[in-house]
Amino acid sequence: MIRFRVRGVCLALGVALGNTGTAALAQSGHTRNIMLTGYWPPTNDMLRPFSTHPDQNPGGWIGENWEGRGYNIYSFFPECGFPICSGDFEVDYQDTSADWWRITADVNPVGLITFSRGNRTRSWEIEFNQYNRAVWVNDYIEPLQPTPAPPDDSVPAETVRHSTLPVEEIKQAVIDANLGLTVFVCYKHDGGGFLSEFIAYHGVWYQSIHDSPKDSARCVAGGHIHVGQTVPVETGTAAAMVSLRVLLDTIDATLGRVGDADFDGDLDLDDHFSFVGCMTAPGEAVLQGCEVFDFNSDGDADLRDWASLQNGFTGAP
Repeated sequence: MIRFRVRGVCLALGVALGNTGTAALAQSGHTRNIMLTGYWPPTNDMLRPFSTHPDQNPGGWIGENWEGRGYNIYSFFPECGFPICSGDFEVDYQDTSADWWRITADVNPVGLITFSRGNRTRSWEIEFNQYNRAVWVNDYIEPLQPTPAPPDDSVPAETVRHSTLPVEEIKQAVIDANLGLTVFVCYKHDGGGFLSEFIAYHGVWYQSIHDSPKDSARCVAGGHIHVGQTVPVETGTAAAMVSLRVLLDTIDATLGRVGDADFDGDLDLDDHFSFVGCMTAPGEAVLQGCEVFDFNSDGDADLRDWASLQNGFTGAP
């Protein structure tokens, strides 16, 4: 399986996660990591800029402190010769589920979007319903059905879990971006009963497990988007970024914006004054209560974080 690197920082207790040599910063009951997954093209190609794997993304990872928002964005996807894929999330129920739980245990995403290929149009279909099916469309490798089926034994078979993404806000933002896409929320139907809906179900299932404010791996929102087969890669990347910005706005509204020390919804002079008492040298552990200023999740509150605070300055309302 393809391995990856998460930006190296330590938990509040100083415990490193897994064997990656790195960890996500857990503070105030959540990380600042966002997880994106793709499947068949164009969804794997459109997410390459957010992959930390040098073979999959030789152009370099752009996800660190993305757009100065204080979140690290990580993408995971297979390499595909349709219909067969290799690497993370092969077109196999057992492999996809195993990869899902391995990766989420390392990333502990505070928000997530799963993507997969949809119909033969330039569409951006935001799925609302994902089912815990007892019977799925057969995959290509024995056993052809998930084991177990249904995958989620915490609820009855055929239970529907809904997207917790801000689906209407994402729809409107992608429409407003004028990318030439047909954008809609699918409220009445399902995700198709194959690997697309299978990973989509894992996404909303994971979010439901980690929705408590007391959970150190709290996940605020998760859901699935089907991307039309004829969507150009560059357009898909642009639409994914638009959707991602809306997701981050929702997380900020729920948890508080990174850098907003007084939780009043802005980054103003009061927050700048608070930063002065929190500043550390590079690599020096961030002070307790100052985690809100660690924009790049590297465990300190240094001049790089100060620059992010300045760049995000909004002033008082």
